[in-house]
Amino acid sequence: MARSACPTLDAPMLTGDGYLSRVALIDAITPKQLAALCSLSIAHGNGMLDISARGNLQIRGLTLASAAKLEADVRALDLPLREGLAVEWSPLAGLETGNDPRPLGLAIMEAARPLRGRLAPKLSVVLETTGLIRLDDLLADIRLVATNKNAWNVFLGGTLQTGPGIGCVSDENAAECVCALLTHFADIGPKTRGRQIDMSSLPENVLRDLNPSPPLVRLPQQSLFGLFALGHRTHALRVALPFGQIKAQALAEFAQRAEGFGIEGIRPAPDHSLIAFGVKEACANLHGVAEQVGLIVKADDPLRQIDACPGSPSCNSARLETHTLGRFAARETPALFDGSLRLHLSGCVKGCAHPTPSPLAFIGTENGSHLVFCGKTTDTPIKHLAPTAEKAALAALARLIETARRDGETNHDCLVRLGPNGIAAALGEGP
Repeated sequence: MARSACPTLDAPMLTGDGYLSRVALIDAITPKQLAALCSLSIAHGNGMLDISARGNLQIRGLTLASAAKLEADVRALDLPLREGLAVEWSPLAGLETGNDPRPLGLAIMEAARPLRGRLAPKLSVVLETTGLIRLDDLLADIRLVATNKNAWNVFLGGTLQTGPGIGCVSDENAAECVCALLTHFADIGPKTRGRQIDMSSLPENVLRDLNPSPPLVRLPQQSLFGLFALGHRTHALRVALPFGQIKAQALAEFAQRAEGFGIEGIRPAPDHSLIAFGVKEACANLHGVAEQVGLIVKADDPLRQIDACPGSPSCNSARLETHTLGRFAARETPALFDGSLRLHLSGCVKGCAHPTPSPLAFIGTENGSHLVFCGKTTDTPIKHLAPTAEKAALAALARLIETARRDGETNHDCLVRLGPNGIAAALGEGP
């Protein structure tokens, strides 16, 4: 089943390909530092690196002994490491106009230190400033969304769309209010999450800082990709890792070429991406290198719409060759990917790559795979597929959408209209 803890440098997590350590950063690092992390991945792990959906760098294939050596070597690099509570903000913080969430984020992390060990391992705080890269879809136990009046709207649990609001707090009281909420979580129990909080029983030290929320203006989502400007001098290049994973040697080459071009900093970012910062010419030169080493450089690349774990044979738990299947889907069934749905390919029922519901999910099992529609990997499948039948099923789904989609309808809307029975029928006979 899905794990209830997150890996850290000092507490690696056992996965199907060994232990995994997370190098969580609160700021950009130099290309030289990124290249050093790649070398450590090769020296201590299996030479594979992840960038998670939340923008965390992870080193795979460790043993307990090599993970301890990795921690010591990583700390020697003097990186801007995030320690303790996961507080997340835009990777462009401090580089774009508007509210800079970093001082508040650091204050919250410092205030939460006494609560370490009393909070749920996956608990997170998200600070959203509605800038060029948005975090609206990240799950958060506590979400603060900046207003235009030096204040923050506060939400508990879920995404920006689903999390209920509890009020508005001034900038000067925001850290104290969040700390009071975290203490309330800890007092209830060490597994408490934001979605479980009873809004009618919030403690007085939380309520006293809250005011009625002004109407929340939900701006259109932005997801800048490729080359873009951050000011008169500074530009950025955002690229992504296919399936959130890359060989350390390839990423090291990217980092070394970035250093040669004069790139000032590189930062892992949400949606399995990397952002490099520098002058326009340096970022433009790095764009070509990114494509050469296998990174995703186009915003509409179907690979950006596929979530896949390492799969078989990389992971001992996996029963599905997720990366092979994902590349087949991107290459042979592009009609599936109009931007309205994501495809989740999971080597087993754990669903590590995408723990929340997805429109379409293929899950490896001992005797084939399950197809789940609009659900998690643990939900009842609409179809059981025989071994190696996944490619044919993807092709059938693409044909179904091409023939059944109505004018003005997205792929997602089309599948919802057809429903589980209609989708299963298009895949032929069998359970």
